[in-house]
Amino acid sequence: MSKVMNYGLIGCGMMAQEHVRNIALLPDAAVAVVYDPVDDLAQAAARLAGGARVATSLDDLLGQADLDALVIVSPNDCHLPQLRQIVAQRPLPILCEKPLFVDPAEAAEVEELFRDYPHPVWVAMEYRYMPPVSAFVAQAEAATGGIKMLTIREHRFPFLPKIGDWNRFNARTGGTLVEKCCHFFDLMRLIVQSEPVRIMASGGQAANHLDESYDGQTPDIWDNAFVIVDFANGTRAMLELCMFAEGARFQEEICALGPQGKIEVQVPGPGRFWPSALGAAPIPTLTVSPRDPKGPYTVEIPVDPLLLEAGDHNGATFYQHQRFAAAVRAEAGVEVTVKDGAMAVRMGMAAQQSALTGQAVTLI
Repeated sequence: MSKVMNYGLIGCGMMAQEHVRNIALLPDAAVAVVYDPVDDLAQAAARLAGGARVATSLDDLLGQADLDALVIVSPNDCHLPQLRQIVAQRPLPILCEKPLFVDPAEAAEVEELFRDYPHPVWVAMEYRYMPPVSAFVAQAEAATGGIKMLTIREHRFPFLPKIGDWNRFNARTGGTLVEKCCHFFDLMRLIVQSEPVRIMASGGQAANHLDESYDGQTPDIWDNAFVIVDFANGTRAMLELCMFAEGARFQEEICALGPQGKIEVQVPGPGRFWPSALGAAPIPTLTVSPRDPKGPYTVEIPVDPLLLEAGDHNGATFYQHQRFAAAVRAEAGVEVTVKDGAMAVRMGMAAQQSALTGQAVTLI
């Protein structure tokens, strides 16, 4: 590898631009070449990267001689076809945005595709790396005396407009509980340190996108859900999602409870959405509430303003890229593996199935 770690960027939409801004903050790293079938997006990402080459196709991008790693930020249903081509044509270290796949039938292929892959493959689960969430994860076991219950609540804004409106339909996204919520199922496994055995869910489309039409079709993407997950170690976890709650002070709230106490973290949404008339955007908070002696205490966990400016995930994308770069340079291991990414998708698909059928889904 050259001293400068050169990235190839596949997909150049809004999240891709966040990746570009955060890679630019890393030492000895640069986006060297970009590809998107929408040329305006590719040109904009190339300018943001300081003059990256614009490839005419994925084949063209993979032919770039001095690439060290790839970042896939394309629509969900493009991930697996692009992964297939990379494995066959130019195996390189990969950071792939979630979800890895959108069809249950694709799970076995993804596992086989990377069984003997010679490079790091990292699934982008940014929520793990938000500083307040990282602090919560680090302290949860001690604060609770062993987690018995875990709740994740996300009250947020609706899905944003995307090129081709791909995020308006289950067929291209995998469904909301896959597209959006695989982040949270990944967090559950990370926090609980166990595997899911049963999932029950209720969800649907109550408020968002009902008056929209694309080629005569009304979006079918869900905007709210409750999901209950039983884990093998006896811990119970719940996800509460509402995507018509952008007026909330905090976007994510995570709470863990155990025999010794409670710990909770509150994380605001993107600062660019916070109304300036309300003053400064909220700062993340962490509260620990021991049972004995009683005495809750709260601390603020501010995020570096430079990182807040670089994206919408409270600095998480930068810290994720730090760790991915270390894995590419063989200085550390992969923290979010293909297995992790696949299990998060599997949990989301089980939740979708449970909500549709009214039945609990058993995971083996």
